[in-house]
Amino acid sequence: MNDIRKLLARMDLDQKIGQIQGVVPMDLVDFEKLQDPTSPPPDLSKGFPYEIGRLPRVRPHGVGHLSLGWQLDQDIEGLRRALAGFQEIAREVNPLGIGVLIHAEGVNGLVHPQGHQFATPWGQAASWDPATSRAVGEIAARQARSVGIHLFFSPLLDLARDVRWGRVHETYGEDPELVARMGIGFIRGVQGDSGESGMLATGKHFLGYGSSLGALNQAATQLGRRELTDVYAEPFRRAIAEAGLCVIMNSYNEIDGIPAAANRWLLTDLLRGQLGFDGLVVSDYDSVTMLHKTYRTAATPGHAAAQALSAGLDVELPSAAMTSRLRPLVEDGTLPEEVLDRAVERVLELKARFGLIPQIRSTPPAEARAISAAEADQQARLVAKAAVTLLANDGILPLTPGSARIAVVGPAADEIRIHFGSYSSVADAEVPQAIMRIATGQVAGVQATPDVFPDLFQTKLPGIEPVFEEGARRLHPGALTVLEAIRAIDPEVTYHPLGSLQADAPAIDAPAVEAVIADADVVIAVVGERTGWVGNHTAGEGRTTANPALPGNQSELVEALRAAGKRVITVVVSGRPLLIEPVHRASAAVLLAPLLGHVAGATIADVLYGIVEPAGRTPSTFPRHVGQIPMYHGHPAGSGHDHPALPRHGYIDLPDSSPLYPFGHGLTYTSFDLTLEEARLEEGAFHVHATVHNTGTRAGTAVVQLYARDEAGSVVRPVRQLVDFARVPVEAGASQAIGMVVPLARLAYTWPDGRRGVEAGEVALLLGLSSADIRHTKTIDVPELVLE
Repeated sequence: MNDIRKLLARMDLDQKIGQIQGVVPMDLVDFEKLQDPTSPPPDLSKGFPYEIGRLPRVRPHGVGHLSLGWQLDQDIEGLRRALAGFQEIAREVNPLGIGVLIHAEGVNGLVHPQGHQFATPWGQAASWDPATSRAVGEIAARQARSVGIHLFFSPLLDLARDVRWGRVHETYGEDPELVARMGIGFIRGVQGDSGESGMLATGKHFLGYGSSLGALNQAATQLGRRELTDVYAEPFRRAIAEAGLCVIMNSYNEIDGIPAAANRWLLTDLLRGQLGFDGLVVSDYDSVTMLHKTYRTAATPGHAAAQALSAGLDVELPSAAMTSRLRPLVEDGTLPEEVLDRAVERVLELKARFGLIPQIRSTPPAEARAISAAEADQQARLVAKAAVTLLANDGILPLTPGSARIAVVGPAADEIRIHFGSYSSVADAEVPQAIMRIATGQVAGVQATPDVFPDLFQTKLPGIEPVFEEGARRLHPGALTVLEAIRAIDPEVTYHPLGSLQADAPAIDAPAVEAVIADADVVIAVVGERTGWVGNHTAGEGRTTANPALPGNQSELVEALRAAGKRVITVVVSGRPLLIEPVHRASAAVLLAPLLGHVAGATIADVLYGIVEPAGRTPSTFPRHVGQIPMYHGHPAGSGHDHPALPRHGYIDLPDSSPLYPFGHGLTYTSFDLTLEEARLEEGAFHVHATVHNTGTRAGTAVVQLYARDEAGSVVRPVRQLVDFARVPVEAGASQAIGMVVPLARLAYTWPDGRRGVEAGEVALLLGLSSADIRHTKTIDVPELVLE
């Protein structure tokens, strides 16, 4: 610390401000040359025309951070050279030779054309196994570190409880315990158990981002401080305490009129005070700019930067739009220089850890064996197999090759692109395509000016889908579509390209559908939605849907198949719960494929034919109707769809107000029974012992779930709270013993007097196989526990 402060004392004001700023590859593009009609257009297959030699002109006083660092070169070896070259130039610009922190994304693998890719986080969460997210984090971090990257802006620790929100697929679901455990798994994979990996993870978005007004991206969050502290902050609290999380990114929202980027209660009182965080807080991209332009809480760019720093934020990203106007406010005393110094000190502490400060020695990271593409693909298949979730089955699955005449239909059956989410290599490759089309005036009705880029996520790109599909196939040439994978197992299946994802799709011609599939005994309908950043995707960042149903005429297609007298197996490709009750009613089986990436086709086919068991469980509740949203299992007693003792008020226009598929639900090709052997409270923790029995004829995996309910409290408590879970493989006819130890502190909440803890009284432990399939209940008296 003394060395850091000595270094800080040698820096002038401009150099200090440089350390809290980012630079983005787009800052290194000569747009005048790009838009010059006499210049040949760039070959985007080789990447965007970035010029790292422009850095001294762009950041003459040095720079703290390189945002979107993976974009500098599309070849992984070229990226290593480009980042090394960038570091060399950055050190030359900085008079003290300080290097740059290089950021990337990696929540489902390193975002790069040659990055190893995995199922999206919501898919990983469907495994209900933190070892899954840990494996993804470790492989992604090794690859990133090998090219010179220091930080992942992953994972999302947001709770996703409104399925209209476009970023559900980036999260680990709706429940604080599941999100915390999966997030901690990823963080430990990235950082190592003791922070020895040479990479760091970032927890985002602090706080309540996924519960915005109307599910709109970046909108207000209408939650009270108790719920924010006890529920939404819980994954962050756990990650800080249990995984050494030391970088956090703020949210875009505003809470009770104060934007998160300028919210001192949020970033200082709660985060650093109550949660004990002592690391670096970075801004989500352009959230400081939003203080001035969107929320209008700051009259000038400089005041926006001052507001953010005063609240406890340390770094503006991705670039320097607001902090570039900060100097006058420091000089006139509006922002005390010691506030700026505090932020710079935190940046330098992190840089010293990575050996980016020549004057300060650091401990080199432990050596890590490189992960080959073959090893990464093998892990991707394991993740996907654990994530596929059987939502419904009347016994039609698994199929047997050649035993029936099978037709395959649906717009997702012969497509690769649909299996990828945002923050994937595929989605990332689409962004330059969109920018180039907009910048060069190729999009009708959109003026080619920089003003459109803040609305990049909203800009429609008519006819872009074949281009994006070609891009996905180019990046993953070995990937099979669902149709191709099914035919590899059962060559006699037929294919009919019925249905459309397009919003303006024509109505289904039911007689024509019936005629096309007349010879089939069984129809496999592969449906879903596309997810990404740009183009015409219906899910992704900035892509909220008022009605999160299957887009186009896909629901109508499945209903027409059933009306034709066919048994329908529906495969739903989606990174969030969709409103699919009509599909459920029309289907003999429903299989969820939660954005499994390039291994999706083969995995789905293997599950359909029983080569692999369906082993996933829902990380989110599936509503029946849009009017039930937000819907989640752990709602407060007296609200929502459930109550431990009383009937609940339902919707008078719905015959059933319960979820279509509850949280933690998933079927297998076998059956399980569960015996509670013992449940007791000892030394401040619940000790639960149980036995899982496989009562079927096939091997399978049970996911045993332990919930708790505070039977009385001075504030309203949830109807149930997930406190532990275990993924348990069991052979046919065999049994497996499990043990769970849950600290009583896991049930802590904020009391009316402001203290946190657990009040004395009865706690019910609920052991089951889903939130709606509770097999055993045990009530235990607990003593008072005061934490704060």
